[in-house]
Amino acid sequence: MDLQSQVALVTGAGSGIGKASAVQLASAGASVGVLGHTRSEIEKTAQEIIDAGGKAFVLEADVASEDGMRKAVSALVSEYGRLDIVVANAGINGVWAPIDDLKPDEWDRTLSVNLRGTYLTLHTTVPHLKAQGRGSIIVISSINGNRTFTTPGATAYAASKAGQVAMVQQLALELGKYHIRVNAICPGEIETSIDENTRQRSPEETAIPVEWPAGQVPISDGKPGRSEDVADVVVFLASSRSRHVTGVPIYVDGGQGLLR
Repeated sequence: MDLQSQVALVTGAGSGIGKASAVQLASAGASVGVLGHTRSEIEKTAQEIIDAGGKAFVLEADVASEDGMRKAVSALVSEYGRLDIVVANAGINGVWAPIDDLKPDEWDRTLSVNLRGTYLTLHTTVPHLKAQGRGSIIVISSINGNRTFTTPGATAYAASKAGQVAMVQQLALELGKYHIRVNAICPGEIETSIDENTRQRSPEETAIPVEWPAGQVPISDGKPGRSEDVADVVVFLASSRSRHVTGVPIYVDGGQGLLR
């Protein structure tokens, strides 16, 4: 899939799905803005891309910060002169707890990163896509809040992920006249480091006991998917091969959501 001369922004590009997406977009020819809040991580991603012969630009920013995102996007466009592809990937699991135990500041933190962060990513990049007269926006959502609702205590997370899909479908219509496509990818269980920012309290209060003897991911013998499984779909949605696809949540979960 040839993305030569195109410029992509990937948020949360320091690890997991974001890193895999940045690397694969670069391997397809795109110049990639590698955005994250941990500089050491995004520098490693950028260096991996450069070592493989690609182009990468390090952008340190918090997706929940309007000023930070404006500066980062402006720097990327100044560096490469355009923007064609936006991958809104940055997100956290946050705190999973019974609703009467989930604290307001815990709720706010999850919604700030996952939903405000997605909004600010699109708010600051869409003017540049409009200027190009085309573009592709890919939002990394989840099966949680869209196909499954059984993760114990994940109310804030599920709400944020459902909100992302609603944004995608709303904006697919709003931005269609500018030839900007907007789609969501909803991964299931993927081997990433996102569990490192997960806090879970009292799961026994909200869990509904279910046992899958063969595992909960049918297509891979119960094993989680890989970040690259999602990144492959990112590259497809970024390319002209998905030119007639917009407003669609694509489930990359190996059938997990059908069980749950």
